[in-house]
Amino acid sequence: MNERSKTRRGAAQGPAPQTAATGACEPSPGRPMLRLLRQVLRGPCRVEAQADARMLALTGEGGQTVHAAGLLQAALAAGLLTQEGETVHARKEAASYLRRHLATQGEETFAGQHRLLVEDRVEVAGAAETVRRNLLESPLAHLGRLKDRQGQPFFPPGTIEAGERLSVDFERGHLAPCVTASWEPRLSTRTPGMRGGQPDLTDSAMAARLRVGRAVEAMGPELSGVALDVCCFGKGLERVEQERGWPVRSAKLMLRTALLALERHYAPPDVRARRRHAWGAEGYRPEL
Repeated sequence: MNERSKTRRGAAQGPAPQTAATGACEPSPGRPMLRLLRQVLRGPCRVEAQADARMLALTGEGGQTVHAAGLLQAALAAGLLTQEGETVHARKEAASYLRRHLATQGEETFAGQHRLLVEDRVEVAGAAETVRRNLLESPLAHLGRLKDRQGQPFFPPGTIEAGERLSVDFERGHLAPCVTASWEPRLSTRTPGMRGGQPDLTDSAMAARLRVGRAVEAMGPELSGVALDVCCFGKGLERVEQERGWPVRSAKLMLRTALLALERHYAPPDVRARRRHAWGAEGYRPEL
């Protein structure tokens, strides 16, 4: 094999290991790396050594910025940038890398605004594991953080648990209206807008419906509506006030009263702890 063939073979095989290394050694998409790629993608940049050997200055259309020397070496090793002498150029892989990770970070940033993650310990297959739980997943979770003037929780923990229990029974009973098209065979017991008639429900779903009915009856017609709107239909307090024509910040007080009644329904106080008062005139003696 002559030298010309070796040169062609080396040129053909040269980029292959670099491409493989690009996928295997892809650098971490941190802010410094994204900032470096964004600058080089605007145009070629000139590299200048700094007094600190660990830092390098890149000068281009976006001005001059200082980066870590290891950061530039990582981008070069991953095949995102190329260097010719003191000039750094961006490869086409740098643009796709930047778009991909900017989109991912944008989605995580937006989702992070609506999360309150806490670590919890659960038992899975007999082994304890650490999991992350989103406290704002429930419409009642953020209500538990409200405070009164004394700094105490406006909604006691027992009321939040009672609202969660009502929401779970509401879902198990399939009481939420069906708003999508149903491709199931139409049954004689099913009417439009219903998920299914009573004969189509399981025993657990029927029991959940009965529990919801008893809870609504315990709260009364004046309070059950706001509890269902917030706990079961996920409506905000402001929307409840607008729909019902209530004064501003009145739904919070009505919901607290409703959840207190619901908590008393789920966990009634001990009858022996109740005090009875008897009124009598002077010389009155109770009958034994």
